[in-house]
Amino acid sequence: MRRLKPRTTSNVVSCATLALCGFAQSGNAFAADNTADAGAAAAPQCAAKRPSALSFNRWQEDWSVLANPCVPRKPSDALKYIPLGSDSSTYLSLGANLRERFELNNTPLFGLGSARPDSYVIQRAEVHADARLGQHVQAFFQLEDARPFGKDSVSPVDKNPLDIEQAFVAFVSGVGGGTFKARVGRQEMAFDLQRFVSVRDGPNVRQAFDALWADYEIDKWRFIGYMTQPVQYRDLTVFDDVSNRHLTFSGVRVERASTGPGDLSAYWSRYNRDNARFLDATGTEHRDVFDVRYAGKVAPFDWDAETMVQTGRVGKDTIGAWAFGLLGGYTFPSVAGSPRLGLQVDGASGDRHPGDGRVETFNPLFPNGYYFALAGYTGYSNLIHVKPSITFKVSPKVTLLAALGFQWRATAADAIYGQGMAVVPGTAGKGTRWTGMYEQVRADWIVSSNVAFALEAVHFQVGDSIRALGARNADYVGVEAKFGW
Repeated sequence: MRRLKPRTTSNVVSCATLALCGFAQSGNAFAADNTADAGAAAAPQCAAKRPSALSFNRWQEDWSVLANPCVPRKPSDALKYIPLGSDSSTYLSLGANLRERFELNNTPLFGLGSARPDSYVIQRAEVHADARLGQHVQAFFQLEDARPFGKDSVSPVDKNPLDIEQAFVAFVSGVGGGTFKARVGRQEMAFDLQRFVSVRDGPNVRQAFDALWADYEIDKWRFIGYMTQPVQYRDLTVFDDVSNRHLTFSGVRVERASTGPGDLSAYWSRYNRDNARFLDATGTEHRDVFDVRYAGKVAPFDWDAETMVQTGRVGKDTIGAWAFGLLGGYTFPSVAGSPRLGLQVDGASGDRHPGDGRVETFNPLFPNGYYFALAGYTGYSNLIHVKPSITFKVSPKVTLLAALGFQWRATAADAIYGQGMAVVPGTAGKGTRWTGMYEQVRADWIVSSNVAFALEAVHFQVGDSIRALGARNADYVGVEAKFGW
């Protein structure tokens, strides 16, 4: 079966620059047993290779290679490839993920409001079944169970007892010299570096959409259309998640690969939300988003630049918001550890004139939750953010990152925002634009193609003007273990 892999969900740049992906390529190769009978010539090496690493999106894995008898077997392969007929491309594959993370956050929202110091464990367990029915049809089903242990303040992104994470049918076929693909059902989707449309892998509960997705790829071009209702997560009982009938997100997208030294993409989406609430407006939100991104690499340089403009209405008020993000780096491949010097610059508008009938606060839509840091002290609203960093390889499987982040508000008339547009209480219209700075260190260890560990620590030192409001410095520590099968 052709791989149903969308370029828009690729995390190549994300892994290289932020060192935050789950399972990286291990580079292991598997050959056939070339033992020959005495006096016979050695048999040729097996050309078929099993997947060397688990995919970020598990439905993109292709285990049909196990139909080839020359591929060495592992104990669990009887469940990774279950033939459903005489055709090797018709089979069932089972799999699972488990993520455990300990988090300590001694000053949520910088100590303003009712948030208290907290330490806890979050756990996400997933199991899936992937049925490939010949060359054209795929049926994918995945369950999720996400739970916090010892967490004082539990939100919908922390807890989701056993429920359907994904359940879709996909179809792929050659059409007019290109490839047509479609998916219908509950599915995860992400664009580019996942700044604004993501699977939200940072928090405990990933974001899925009940959606119809279609795309057509030909030569360097890809054309995409999507109609979605994001899933509304509820934690009262099992199997209680529903389509959010108060929120829709739909649009069209075009991509062109190898446009100069990089890849170019652009999309328009309509975001509709009932009962939206901003500091300066309430009502039904109709938001049009226009996004352009250009990313690439010309060794030793790499870059990822994206900008978004938002228009529309919230109730009777008009929307006029913007954001941009730029990641760039220079790698020294001939130096021990291949260090990469990186620079991240981000900006997002805030509401400059409350009460003027214009909503200028940028809505980050569906952010990934770790773009700045896992600590969640920074959200993509009313923000200017500058972050130099250095990343280097201690060994082929261990990566270290150290960074300094400097943060301002785009306007002091609007609030400071955390993840999910959480307002830091009492900051709207108070203090100066300078918010503070933070230090971040992170270590990632890819133990094998199935196991990974990570450690991240962040210290945020708040600016004097918001310290006068009662804000305090904040510290975060996260220790994470991932297992995939």
